Amino acid sequence: MAIANDAAAPAKRQNPSRSGFGLRAEVHDEIRNDFDSALVQRIKASGGTHQAGRLTFRLAQEFGFCYGVDHALDLAYETHVRFPNRRVYLTGEIIHNPTVNEQLARMGYCFLRPGDEVTADDIVLIPAFGAPTHELERLKRIGCLLVDTTCGSVVHVWKRVEKYAREGFTAIIHGKYDHEETEATRSRTTLYPDGKFLVVRDRVQAQDVCDYILGRGSREAFLARYAAVATPGFDPDRDLQRVGLANQTTMLSSESLEIAEMIRRAIEQRYGPEEVKTRFRSFDTICSATQERQDAILKLIEEPLDLVIVVGGYNSSNTEHLCEIAAERLPTYHINAPECLVSAREIRHKPAFSKEETTSWDWLPEGPVTIGITAGASTPNKVVGDCIERIVALADVG
Repeated sequence: MAIANDAAAPAKRQNPSRSGFGLRAEVHDEIRNDFDSALVQRIKASGGTHQAGRLTFRLAQEFGFCYGVDHALDLAYETHVRFPNRRVYLTGEIIHNPTVNEQLARMGYCFLRPGDEVTADDIVLIPAFGAPTHELERLKRIGCLLVDTTCGSVVHVWKRVEKYAREGFTAIIHGKYDHEETEATRSRTTLYPDGKFLVVRDRVQAQDVCDYILGRGSREAFLARYAAVATPGFDPDRDLQRVGLANQTTMLSSESLEIAEMIRRAIEQRYGPEEVKTRFRSFDTICSATQERQDAILKLIEEPLDLVIVVGGYNSSNTEHLCEIAAERLPTYHINAPECLVSAREIRHKPAFSKEETTSWDWLPEGPVTIGITAGASTPNKVVGDCIERIVALADVG
């Protein structure tokens, strides 16, 4: 329940606010002004195609801000209006987009750093990814007002992981160990004394788990590789007997489903079909917005395109996967800002499956060009529109 005023009792102020402060209508125009694009709205209204001289742009049917991001920004802006004279911290990037985080910094939001003296008079925003349980408990003990923007899809995963821990199943989480969301999700196992987790990044690592379940490989080799991404004291002989699958919500859906089936088959082969129900749990926890954007890029690249531009933060997991999907068929460039479009010849981008930005040349062909455009779930329409306008200007076809 939202906390309505500065004078709220300290005990109530410890409860995270998720529903806002009743100011959504008041902040709507400001959010739209900061992050929306008239150009993108016109393109959507015209069926997703935009013609500019020799350039044809085709927008994916689904891209950009999802409902979780909209909710997080509503809460951030409402907090700014409701408490204009209070110090407000963010425990981390509210979403993975530099434009959004820079805007919040201009509004006065500060990132919470080690050693910062947070007091009961301060406000702390929990990002859309959530926060680890130990961090939430520490902030509650301080008594500061917590504004919790954690995405509902992430909370759904938490409930699943907590259920696994409560029932004695090890949570195998398909995700990126150091990603804020996965960090928060794996921490939910600590709510139960015997809770366990193991994080796997991809099919290759999932196959290692399957092999161990099937009695292949050595305990020492397995722990040397995976102890750092598992519960302290993880024992594969004990902790892989009963497992439940979950996902970081922004992973590649097809890979998550394949990993779940790989491990189910290993359990069946090791213990027999009659034991699967008592030793294996699985639930697809990819969020619907992530799935919709992945489905949309798959549909888009079926059209005749010359290249694809994917717009979004370089540390955005769901944006990375859009790039990976498109790159299987077409020249694809993941950029995080219009400034990456240096010239009609030069582009700075992060290639699929790469961790570093690079520079490529002659990315924009001569003559008629059809460009597919998509964007991650944390990317404002304004950035997408600015990128389209930048490409038009570089091609000198205004």
